[in-house]
Amino acid sequence: MRPGTVDDQLLEDARWRLLSASDPSDARVFSAELADVADALAGSGEPCWDAWSAAFTARAALLAGDVAGSATEVATARAALERCSPTAERALTLAYLAHVEVTADRFDVALHLAVDASLLADQVSAEDPSRPLHQAHHWLSLALTRLDLEELAVAQALRGVRVAGALPDLGDQWQLLRLCAQQHAELAQTVHRRGDAVRSRELADVAVRCATSARELPWEPTDPDSDLLDVVQAWAIALRGELDDALLPLRRVRRHLQSGDPALWLVGYTDLVLSRLLSRLCVRDADLGRLHGEEAVELLVSASGAFAAAGDRRRYRQCLLELGRATAAVGSTVEAMHWLDAYRAETSRSHLPGRELWAEMFVRRSRLREAERQTAVLRRHALEDPLTGLGNRRSAERRMGELRTDREAVSLAVVDVDGFKAVNDEHSHLHGDAVLRRVAELLRQHCRTGDEVFRWAGDEFVVVLPSTAEPQAVVAMERLRSAVADADWAALDVGRPVTVSIGVATSTGVRSWRELFDAADLHLFAAKRSGRNRVRAAGGQLPAAPVDAPATRPAGSVDELVAEVLGSARRRPGWAFEDNEVAS
Repeated sequence: MRPGTVDDQLLEDARWRLLSASDPSDARVFSAELADVADALAGSGEPCWDAWSAAFTARAALLAGDVAGSATEVATARAALERCSPTAERALTLAYLAHVEVTADRFDVALHLAVDASLLADQVSAEDPSRPLHQAHHWLSLALTRLDLEELAVAQALRGVRVAGALPDLGDQWQLLRLCAQQHAELAQTVHRRGDAVRSRELADVAVRCATSARELPWEPTDPDSDLLDVVQAWAIALRGELDDALLPLRRVRRHLQSGDPALWLVGYTDLVLSRLLSRLCVRDADLGRLHGEEAVELLVSASGAFAAAGDRRRYRQCLLELGRATAAVGSTVEAMHWLDAYRAETSRSHLPGRELWAEMFVRRSRLREAERQTAVLRRHALEDPLTGLGNRRSAERRMGELRTDREAVSLAVVDVDGFKAVNDEHSHLHGDAVLRRVAELLRQHCRTGDEVFRWAGDEFVVVLPSTAEPQAVVAMERLRSAVADADWAALDVGRPVTVSIGVATSTGVRSWRELFDAADLHLFAAKRSGRNRVRAAGGQLPAAPVDAPATRPAGSVDELVAEVLGSARRRPGWAFEDNEVAS
């Protein structure tokens, strides 16, 4: 398939379907969706879609158990992203790749990707909300949860809710509210396990409010999404201490799942939450404690198998740990040791570090990347002219300081806009700024590859021509002069054509770039005095010929030199050499 033959809208629709099938992971649905669009994604020829093609292929490889293949595809996606602009789209792709990597237990790479995605998402203007932006926060929240950075995951979910709330799509708003409810409930569970009952209840209250807000939207979710929201809300209610109010909704969801063909992950999630509720009921109701405890163990066994099959290693580890505690609570010491040994082996295999260490690393790397970004911005501001986007005088001096004028032929041109003061005086400084931007654009557009254009000061520009002798430099500068003179200036409403005068000097016989600049500046002054709109180099210059004058010059003149270099039979007026200067 040739690049450009695929409709971007079709690819976008396919991308959203694949993202939806990735959360929660359902291998059957995801694989079927990917099979339908894999060729179109791979054949688009655009870096953005190349990255998505590799990202989705990485997830498919992971679902098939090909961990090495997944890592290769992630590397391919990251390379493609280097050619993409720093937008919300790129942040979303990085966040998705972070989720793929953390699913594969490659925590170091996942953390790097999450940091980059977080910084990029923060840099994108919140005043311009978009679906890629809130989805970037969505996938960042999921990836950070699997990195055990639950506080940061909650923050990303809240940002996603704010962005989605500014957009018209009710489905996206519903999904982000459901995610926010789930992340608050999970953090409430963690905080409660640490013994902070007050904060756990506060987080649970937020989870219930998010779930209630989702239900109030005029939106009909799919059955799996509705079931998941029911589970999350019941869990949050239980974390507030209202155990009886949570039990019936959870049992109803479980019966509904058993009667259909649900995704394994959702079955495991429901069983995990129900087992936690039953464990609390064991503590509260001593007479039913053993009955609830045995059912909790059965549910945890079922949940661990579902999470292992779905590739959710974090929750699989949680199930192993809770199985050890639950079996110990009902007096099964040997079985408890079995589950705890499995938990230790799984934790050792994954090298899962402590939650505090990961949080510290995330913050430090985020600050480091932000410092690097700020440094790059400051460096650009220090070396870039804000009006024209060219390098400024400081940048030009730095570049000229690198020139080895004693070892190679280097040419330098100083360009000045003719009559620029009159433009400011007769019109306005805004007109003057527009003229300078247009001149800068023309110089940049028509200079040779390898030549560098800088704004020196006011209406004066500098062009550095590395490895260029004087005749070639004059040819190149005549092209720039002609481009400015022939440009259409009517749109700027300056009342007169704009032209430039150019002085050229070459490094022969000079000891430093300052001497080279002074020589070019003197030639510019001579070009100004001799009538403007011309190029001036060493020695004198030809009188400017009328545009329609016949091209008759003596043999051996500069005309022949230009014809030889440019392959043309005649030249435009404004050249700076006398005939005998080139010959000498």
